[in-house]
This record gives sequence, structure tokens and C-alpha cells, in this order.
Amino acid sequence: MTSFDSQEITENYKKANQQHLFKYYDTLTPQQQQEFLTQLSKINDPVKLITTVKQAIELSGQYNSNTRNFTQLPHEQTASTSELTSDLKQTWTNLGLKAIANQQVGVILMAGGQGTRLGSNAPKGCFDIKLPSGKSLFQIQAEKIRKIQQLTQAEFKLQNEPKLFWYIMTSEPTRKPTEEFFASHNYFGLDPNQIMFFNQGTLPCFNLDGSQILLESKNKITESPDGNGGLYKSIHNNGVLDDLIEKGIKHIHMYGVDNILVKAADPLFIGFAIDKEFDLATKVVRKRDATESVGLIVLDDDSKRPCVIEYSEISSELANKKDEKDPNKLFLRAANIVNHYYSVDFLKEKIPEWIDSTKYLPFHIAKKKIANLNPKTDEFEKPTVPNGIKLEQFIFDVFPSVELTKFGCLEVERLDEFSPLKNADGAKNDTPTTCRNHYMGLGSRWIRENGGIINDPNALVEVSSLTSYAGEGLEFVKGKEFSHGDSI
Repeated sequence: MTSFDSQEITENYKKANQQHLFKYYDTLTPQQQQEFLTQLSKINDPVKLITTVKQAIELSGQYNSNTRNFTQLPHEQTASTSELTSDLKQTWTNLGLKAIANQQVGVILMAGGQGTRLGSNAPKGCFDIKLPSGKSLFQIQAEKIRKIQQLTQAEFKLQNEPKLFWYIMTSEPTRKPTEEFFASHNYFGLDPNQIMFFNQGTLPCFNLDGSQILLESKNKITESPDGNGGLYKSIHNNGVLDDLIEKGIKHIHMYGVDNILVKAADPLFIGFAIDKEFDLATKVVRKRDATESVGLIVLDDDSKRPCVIEYSEISSELANKKDEKDPNKLFLRAANIVNHYYSVDFLKEKIPEWIDSTKYLPFHIAKKKIANLNPKTDEFEKPTVPNGIKLEQFIFDVFPSVELTKFGCLEVERLDEFSPLKNADGAKNDTPTTCRNHYMGLGSRWIRENGGIINDPNALVEVSSLTSYAGEGLEFVKGKEFSHGDSI
């Protein structure tokens, strides 16, 4: 068991006016003391942390689009799949497949969330959206990885399937059930050695003015996940970056688990980034309308760097502005879907810089109801109104550190590639039902495009990811009839 200088840790926290954390220390067992010190030791400089949190609170809500000039990314940095020629699509796809064939592509999946809003405490990737096949999000994505490996092997007539290494970021509550779920399903046909699980980081929770860290119990401070921006620190601290370099992986596709339509290891997207020599690229979908609550990929016209502007930060005037070249389109319409490409060489260079300063990954404040042990009353409190703050870092906050010429943005069709699972049925969007309908609707469209017959216009047919990755290989359906709920 690791030993700690308890006096040094105590003094560091007292310097930050956090002596309340040690009120119960002398009543703890030696093991509990050790566990408490282990948790506290993860924060190297409590004084700096408290100062940073207070600064984040002061800055919170002050930022809006009226204070800076935002415009579209330059044409050279963007492309839209709806406007590409078939030749360019094929060129980019072949570039991506070649990189996969050379085992230079890795996939990072952010899967730390639980399905709490869906009425489930299981990891969100385990959720059953009631497809005819009963497949979970994890299974659909695993089978897409298997399918692209098969397509690559066939394209290059390889003796063996190339391996796409899959790095899955869980959280502390989801790590064990995620690993057990994969093991119980025989890793969905993948080699267990091509999958690496690692944990998302955490940050302490604070009272509303940021002056005190909250206690969860007598020997534990309250913590919450550090947001998707914690990915960079997690892949650095858990040896993922070292593993990528050791394996000779040069290109990363990263996405979130909740998107049922995601094209894991999309060769066209990877090829787009390779062809343009981008260090970082992102997929977007077109914003539905001016009021849709989505962040937008834009150009900061003052710094000439890419960035994301959140929906809460954009003025009504800018949100409703039309594109002068096409009045049917919004001027700013590139909706962020957290679906990115990274050059591994770029990550190797930049991650140490990103995680060492809040300049690139600032804390964002969320006021929450946080259960805690109150040292003043010695009572455990379950508040009914927000009593504290949780901290998050956002993955896109590093975008301004990328040279504009090295940043790309690919617009894809929403109905082809984006349908997130966020809310329980009954909500307007992003529910199990909308995900199921979009997933089966895409498969039904592929069947019709290949000459299959679905007489009922409302019928939905499931096409397995093992049957087709993106609509290819479905010539066999021509002339065949399909009914609602069929699965192929």
C-alpha cells in the first residue's frame, strides 16, 4: 500500500482553507485514512485549484457572441458529403481504408455515461433501444468495426483482417459493468486484445462560492466526472497515448457512445483528414433551425482560429443570420456532434501543453444539487435546490490551439450519421424511439435503394452493421419483399 506524508497533505489543504476536510480524520481506521489520503493526493496544488475555481465562477456567464467576431470557416477547411463528387468520395474512402489496412488507425470511444435519464443505472452503451435484434449501442459499434475490417481485407486482398484498436473511456461507476458486458458477449466477435478500457478523470465538487470542497463521507470528498475535455488528460495518464505511439497508430477517430448512427472508423472522414493534412478535424451536421440548442463550429475572426460557440452564448441576431450565398441556409450552421479526427503526432506534441494549463482547457461551472456530509452539523444532506458546483472541461476548448490551415470540418447528413440517445421516451428528441426509428429508417432506405421491396411506407427494417457498413453489399435484396420488424 502506498504511504503518504499525511502532515504535508494536511498542510497543503489547510493553506487552501480546506481544514474542514480533516474534522473526522482522527476517528478513521488506518485503512480509511490511507484511502482518504490517496484521494486527496491526486490534487497536487489545492491552493491553485481553489483560486482557479473562483476565477472560473467570476468569468461564468460573462462571455457572449457580442464581445467577439464569429464567422464561417474558410472554404478550404470545409467539405460537405452532400456536395462531393463520387470520385472524391472514393478517393478519400480509399485513403482511409489504406490507413486501416496498414493498421495506422485507432478508435477512441467516450463511454463514461450512465443511462440515468433513460431510467437505467447501466452504462449507456449497454442500453437496449428495442431493435428487432435486441442489439445494444456497444454491439452496433463493435460490429461496425468488424465490418470495416472485413471491407478493408477484401479491398486490399489481405491474408488476414487488419485490426482496428479500440480505446474505450469509461468512468469509475461504469468501468466494471462495461468490461463485464463485453466479456459476457464475447467482445461482440472482436479480439479482446484489440480493446483497451481506461477511466475518465474526476474533479472535486465545491460549495456555491467555490471556497470549500464538499465531503461525501468522513473519509471521502465528493467528485464528479471532469467532462469530455478530460479525455486528453485521461489518455495521457492511462498510457493510451504511449500505446498509440508504440503500435504505430497515426490517425484517431473519436466519438461518443450515444450516437447510434456513428460510422466508427469512418474511412471517408479519415481519408478527408489525411488528404488535407489536417491535425484535427471534426464532423458536423447542419443546424435544424436558428433555435436548435447545439454548439457551432466557427472561425473566431479576431484570432483567425477555429472554435466552438455554445448555443447559450450566441446572440439571436447571429443565430438567425442567413447565408448571403444561399438564403435557405443559416450563416452559422455547422452543429457540433463531438465526432473528431486527430493526428497522433499532433496529440503527442500538444497534450502535455493542453493539460498543463487552463488556458486551453478552462473549467466550466455547473450549479447542481450535491448530496454531502456537512461538517458543521455532522449531518448528511440531500438538497432540493442547487447547493454547489461541479466542474467540467470541454473537449473542443483546445480547437483555438490548432493552426487554421491544419483544422478541417466535414458536414455530413444528419439522417445518415447522427441520432444521439439522451432522453427517455416522451421527450421530443433523442429518445430510444427516435434512435430506433432513425437506425431502422436508414437501413430501410438502403434496402429500397438496392431494389428491395417494402410495400408499407411506414414499415421499418433493421440492417445489421455486419451486413452493411454504409449501404454497400446489399445487391442480394433486389426483388425481395420485407415487412416491418424484419432484420437482415
